[in-house]
Amino acid sequence: MSTAASYLSAVSEADARARKHGGTPASTPALSMSSSVTSSSEDTVLEESPDDYTDGLSYPRVPPTSDQVFSTVHAEFGHCANEEYRYTSQHRAGTAYKSIPERDPPYYILLTTYVSYILVICLGHIRDFVGKRFRAANYRHLLPYNGYAALNSDFDSFYTRRLKLRIDDCFSHPVTGVPGRTILLLDRYSPDYNKTMVPTGTRTRALNISSYNYLGFAQGSGPCADAVEASIEKYGVSANGSRLEGGTLDLHLQAEALVARFLGTEDSLISSMGFATNSTIIPALVSKGCLVISDELNHASIRFGVRLSGANVRMFKHNDMKALEDLLREVISQGQPKTHRPWKKILLVVEGLYSMEGTLANLPVIMELKKKYKFYLFVDEAHSVGALGPRGRGVTDYFGIDPRSVDVLMGTFTKSFGAAGGYIAGSKTVIDRLRIQGHSGAYAESMTPPVLTQVIASMASIMGITVPAEKPSSPSLALLRSSEHHVSIPESDVIPGTAPATALPPWMPIAPMMIDGSDGRKRLRRLAFNARYLNRGLRKLGFITYGHDDSPVVPLLLFNPGKMAVFSRMMRTRATPIVVVVVAYPATPLVTSRVRFCLSAAHTKEDIDMLLRASDEIGDLLDLKQAPGERWLVEEIISRAVELVNMPEMP
Repeated sequence: MSTAASYLSAVSEADARARKHGGTPASTPALSMSSSVTSSSEDTVLEESPDDYTDGLSYPRVPPTSDQVFSTVHAEFGHCANEEYRYTSQHRAGTAYKSIPERDPPYYILLTTYVSYILVICLGHIRDFVGKRFRAANYRHLLPYNGYAALNSDFDSFYTRRLKLRIDDCFSHPVTGVPGRTILLLDRYSPDYNKTMVPTGTRTRALNISSYNYLGFAQGSGPCADAVEASIEKYGVSANGSRLEGGTLDLHLQAEALVARFLGTEDSLISSMGFATNSTIIPALVSKGCLVISDELNHASIRFGVRLSGANVRMFKHNDMKALEDLLREVISQGQPKTHRPWKKILLVVEGLYSMEGTLANLPVIMELKKKYKFYLFVDEAHSVGALGPRGRGVTDYFGIDPRSVDVLMGTFTKSFGAAGGYIAGSKTVIDRLRIQGHSGAYAESMTPPVLTQVIASMASIMGITVPAEKPSSPSLALLRSSEHHVSIPESDVIPGTAPATALPPWMPIAPMMIDGSDGRKRLRRLAFNARYLNRGLRKLGFITYGHDDSPVVPLLLFNPGKMAVFSRMMRTRATPIVVVVVAYPATPLVTSRVRFCLSAAHTKEDIDMLLRASDEIGDLLDLKQAPGERWLVEEIISRAVELVNMPEMP
């Protein structure tokens, strides 16, 4: 790989420079942020420019007052003490769920988008036709050669070679360090039109609007990081086995019990990969003779799991409850194909929050249909758990629905908890069967101890911890119990929804902010404010966006594929760089290319202001403001942010 070769070449050059200066490096330069081997910045392979004290990324523009004490690193979790910049994510009781209707752009936007694709496709075929005849060596991997069939399909790789390659600098950008509020980009360039990328050896700090870090738990320091460090000292870094074959640690049992308590279900099981949670568990729930009803925009992991199961599948229009009810009536009345026998079971699969659209499942109506038509319900809360609801319990918490009325709850630890893997929660009888029947139990590597500890610590931080009145088994608990600022609670009077201290690892260090749950509440309310502010601010600027006001994923429609690259590059090359994610076909329909802003509790109000100003400027240049309705100037939006967020409905 040329990138790896370039990196090794840079390491070799740095080594040569060090020897020229008369020193012998004791370790590879720049493999660690804490490396102090080299004596000058030129000897560092990945050179980071000095921190700018005025850009607001590494340090706040306005220093904190003597009354303000922050325990976080500003670059990882922004300092924001203003309590006005808080909001509670909750559906208003007595009102019907309403999502922002999808708006179509003017016809000339759609026409130029189609023309752009046609032009690029035609030019690509012409280049292939000429290249295969005059530069056959470049196409050897696509053509039969020396008796071997082509390993790659010419037709299947056309989109990647001729469309994606042109804007490949916008994807897979390497980074380093903690993916928190800011992120360090490893700078690179391409000498051959994105076929290969060459690292320059420098780094750029940018505002991170691209990572799944909803609650800001991706931190290199703090209570969760301390707990993870302690777990590595005790357990190492791997469980070295599958769950059914010697890979079950006491941490797995503690984490599963805590997840079940957090969600309000009887039991849960955890898996080491979010995608595998769906793809290996769904085949254990349904099989031949069963019917899966799936939203048309469900994630690829759900589709993959349904295919593996052998069950029949029917799809309904995204979040269209009338279409869903019509389909239910049809499939129940007609039964299985050919034989018309009743289905063994019917399983409805929806997502709590659709990450590409920003829409929420209309769970109140779905629950009414469930009572009426008696189907089983599977809710994928990969993006909603931790990010929605006044207590962060997901879409059921957001709508005030009893989680035990949902048959199967699925979620991941990647987006809100700063960890990895996924979970399935439900009744104990279902979970016990899935432990044996699901393929992940027998074949997948167990979740590692550091990741398990991150899950436990972050979840306990959201829940709050009930400290026992007597005989604390943890030194940290003993210290906290003796603090004059803490009132201990008898173990018999456990607060509903909190984590009993006895359910946590006794060796895990616990900070005071985890005890009372103040840290978790702050994160939930900051995320809710940021999400609502950006959603409404972009629409007031005149952009076409999808999704719900409370969604932490905000899709802004770009339409034209050429605008994706320009938008991403202009954001990344600003005076204060901003990293965003652009998405196109096949992840979206052909003409609805978009930029997807991923918000976090780690972002401050000033960060959202900066993002709105940048979007306003670039939106004017790229003609992206196509939504009808009243518009505000960006400075008016910024000055009236609190008012905008607290409006029951935006006019």
